[in-house]
Amino acid sequence: MCSVCGRRSGRSASRRCAASATSSGADAVTARPGDPAARRGRRMPKIGLRWKVCVAIAVVSALVALVLSLVVHNAARASMIDNSRDAQNERVQFAQRIYESTGRLTMNARLDDPDLPAPLKRLAREGKRATYVSDDGGAPVVWAQTPLKDGKILSLKATFTDRFSVLEDLDQALVIGSSAVVVGGTALGVLIGGQLSRRLRKAAEAAGRVADGETDVRVREAIGGRVRDETDELARAVDAMADALAGRLEAERRVTADIAHELRTPVTGLVTAAELLPPGRPAELVRDRAQALRTLVEDVLEVARLDGAAEQADLQDVPLGDFVRRRVAAAAPEAAVTVRGDAVVRTDPRRLERVLGNLLANASRHGRPPIQVSVDGPYVEVRDHGPGFPGDLLRDGPSRFRTGSSDRAGSGHGLGLTIATGQTRVLGARLTFRNVPAEQGGGAVARLLLPRE
Repeated sequence: MCSVCGRRSGRSASRRCAASATSSGADAVTARPGDPAARRGRRMPKIGLRWKVCVAIAVVSALVALVLSLVVHNAARASMIDNSRDAQNERVQFAQRIYESTGRLTMNARLDDPDLPAPLKRLAREGKRATYVSDDGGAPVVWAQTPLKDGKILSLKATFTDRFSVLEDLDQALVIGSSAVVVGGTALGVLIGGQLSRRLRKAAEAAGRVADGETDVRVREAIGGRVRDETDELARAVDAMADALAGRLEAERRVTADIAHELRTPVTGLVTAAELLPPGRPAELVRDRAQALRTLVEDVLEVARLDGAAEQADLQDVPLGDFVRRRVAAAAPEAAVTVRGDAVVRTDPRRLERVLGNLLANASRHGRPPIQVSVDGPYVEVRDHGPGFPGDLLRDGPSRFRTGSSDRAGSGHGLGLTIATGQTRVLGARLTFRNVPAEQGGGAVARLLLPRE
């Protein structure tokens, strides 16, 4: 950093310390092929969108603040060094005039200083005045030399500590400002990410309610339609899909109800005609099949009514223990009833009888004895000791024309549990299904939770 006769900004003559920068990255965790955890797969912790946006903004803010701080620091340091060189250059010229006129050395000037840097000695031999900055950390040492007429070299050496102390104050201000920028950016990220995350979470909850059968729920209303962004477009698309799906389901329900309704009259006539057949085994078979067909048509009509979500329960206060005893004795006399704790529930007796009858029929048809019915407060459990419910029923719930048995060749049309679930929904109750482990006897358990009085 020599300057010849004033300011020359060449950097080749500068002696400076080199600083090495190392970058550290996050350690990557790799699983060995033989590690059991690697075979099972590790579930990464869930990181919400809010924190992802927050981290991204914080990182960008930190990088921008760091770059700007370095630029400002280097620019300020370079300006201070140039000013110090100019000042030292003026001082050495003033000391030269005093020495040549009076022969006295002023301002701590020295002649032929042995510590004079080699670049300055070389320039002095060429008859050039120059400055030199020695940067060994801290405040730089500024040299200035000028050749004299008698062949000697007049030089000055100074450290401008007062000027470079301002640089420390500037660095402190940059650190505080950068920290404020990062904190402000992080807070802004939390605010923006939180708002977006809340809207997406509300959209997911509303979409889940639509999937559960609440066709009147609209995602755009749930998230609030005031902000026009990608979440609003997503909500519009989901609402349009829900409307289309609801329309198709309603059309399917109406077709099913119309077909069942049209079949009711001829099937009723068929049942009546079967009763007029002369006694005998063929007549019994015809009457049995005609009655089964009539039951199927009535079940399909009931499912269609339940799908229409227009059914209303006639609620009454019912002593649950006594009610279950009487209904089980009539529907499945072979089943054992245990009342651990009685309760008065608020329910529709006719619909509750329908639910209980369908659960008992499913246990008798697809399970194995003994069939056990237990009452414990507002809970009613029906258990058999058969093969249990199939996995798809436990996962997705009852579905029409899918029986409660893993053996599809069994009897039944799969409408019993569907009707039981629909009637439970009308009652405001809850019906769950599970299997008992084999070491505990095996079997299927249907558990009904009724609202109390």
